[in-house]
Order: sequence, then structure tokens, then C-alpha cells
Amino acid sequence: MTLDLPFIWAGIIALAVLMYVLLDGFDLGIGILFPFATPQERDVMMESVAPIWDGNETWLVLGGGGMLAAFPFAYGALMPALYGPILIMLLALILRGVAFEFRHHGRRRGKAFWTAAFVGGSLAATLAQGLALGGFIQGVTLAGKAFAGGPLDWLTPYSAVVAVGLVAGYALLGATWIVWRTEGELQAKARRWAWQSMAVTAALLAAVSLATLVVHPRVVARWGFGDGGFDLATLLPLTPIPLVGIAGLAIVAWGLGRRHHVTPFLGSYLVFFSGYLGLAVSFFPNIVPYDMTFRQAANADNALALMLVGVAILLPAILGYTVWVYWLFRGKVGTGAGYH
Repeated sequence: MTLDLPFIWAGIIALAVLMYVLLDGFDLGIGILFPFATPQERDVMMESVAPIWDGNETWLVLGGGGMLAAFPFAYGALMPALYGPILIMLLALILRGVAFEFRHHGRRRGKAFWTAAFVGGSLAATLAQGLALGGFIQGVTLAGKAFAGGPLDWLTPYSAVVAVGLVAGYALLGATWIVWRTEGELQAKARRWAWQSMAVTAALLAAVSLATLVVHPRVVARWGFGDGGFDLATLLPLTPIPLVGIAGLAIVAWGLGRRHHVTPFLGSYLVFFSGYLGLAVSFFPNIVPYDMTFRQAANADNALALMLVGVAILLPAILGYTVWVYWLFRGKVGTGAGYH
């Protein structure tokens, strides 16, 4: 039996991107929510992610490095197409990481400066990710396997709406994380933030979903729309995907209304998972929309096989470490006391 190495590697990259969004999304969301908290509450919010935030970004390294090694033609086409937002994202993540460590040791002025840097880095990284995603959905202009578009193709009203929607979505993840991991007045505030960010996320998710259907005719056809009507045979098997997103929003609302702790966070994860599945269905098997499939972009099989041996060791280690750390720091975070 011969392994389908390009398909396996496409699954590994897809998993890495999904894990990054789900895990780093809530700690970016915490930075986005920082301006609405008191200084003491900000310390608690930071403490809630201090043991795990840098581990969350491991998935970004795996996704980017895996793309370069396994799908070099896709990497070579996407990077010049999205240089702007990717460079902004990386610089913002560096600023945010430095601010995370330095804020704890800063005095009055220093702490205020690093707090602003943490907020700015979180917001800039999220907006950059949204702009890159919007540019990706719009499609990349290719000549053969090389990028043939302009340096600002990613900067459009559509990508701006996607970026704002991602800010709202990460804020929802951050707010529901705080609901889960804190208590008292901060938890009550986080519930209000979660209600507000959920409403904005739902509105922008609907707007982006409708706009995506008109960005490219191939997306429209993939979902069974076109020629003034729709194809039920194509559409019906895909209806569970948006229904999962609606169910996620309902679970968030129900959990917040019942004053649950972890349920709203799980519901927000369902919302993101639904959106991710929707994108996968819209593009597959293209890895560079809409003219390069993952097979066309893949490296040679012998290289993929060699790297698969390494990732077969690395991926379980990353997963095991992630599960262990989240289990170890599973309690509530108290003011001045850390985890308990």
C-alpha cells in the first residue's frame, strides 16, 4: 500500500493552521480586550495565559515551516502575494511577545508603555491575519506556478471586512476564555464582553459568508449556487457546516445565559471550526486559490517521506505537551495568587 504523501501533508498543514487559530486566537483576544479592563484585571488576564501563550505559537511555526518544506511552490506563490500582512503579523507578534515579558517588570511608565505595546501587537497581528485571509480567499494571480499579481492585491474592502470580523472573533475567544479561567468581577465583565463580541461576530460572519459567495465564481459553484438558482444535490451535503456555526453561537448564548464557565468557550470554538470547514470546502483541492492544487505544489515524494518520519515524532510530542500543559494549568486564576 502506497501512502498518499501530498494528501497527508496537506492534512498536517491544515491541522497546524486550525490549531494555531484555536489556541493563539484566545490569547490574542485577551490583548484586544485589554483596554476595557483595570490594571489589576489585566494582570489576572495575562496570568491566565502566561504558562501557555508561547506554546500556542508553536503551531504557526509548524504550519509555516511545513508549507515551505512540503509545498514549496505554494509557499513561493503565497509569500510574495501576502508579504505585507505577513510581515506586519510577524513584527506584531514579536512586539507582543516582548511586551508580555517586559510588562511584568515595568514600573509605572514602563508598565503603561508595555501594556500599550501588548494591545497594539495583539490588534495588529489579528488585523494582519485577517487581511492575509481575505487576500487568500480573493485568490492569487499566477503565471504558471509563480505569483504574477501586484503587491497590494490583498488590500481590498473585502479583506478589510474579514480582518474586522477576525478581531471580533478573537475577542469572543478571549472573553469566553476569561469567563472560564477567572472569577468575581472580572468574570462578570468578561460575560458582557462575550455577549457584545458574539453579536458583532455573528453579524460579520454572516456578511463575510455572503460576500465570499460573490468573490469568485468557483466558490459559488462549490456551494451549489449559480445561474440564478441552486443545486440541492450539491448544497444539501454542505448544510451541516453553517449549521455547526449557528449551533456554536447558540451554545455561547446559552452558556452565558446559564452562567456556565466552560460552555461559552466551547461554543466559540465550534463557530471557528465551522468557518474553517467552510473555507476548506470552498478551496479544496486548491492550496493557492484558485489555480494550484496541493498535488501541483507538493515537493518530491522522497522528500515528503523523509520529513514525514520527523513529523511522526514531532507532532505527537507537540500534541502531548499541549495537552499536558493545559491540564496542569486547568484551574481558576485568582487575583495575586496565580492558578489555584
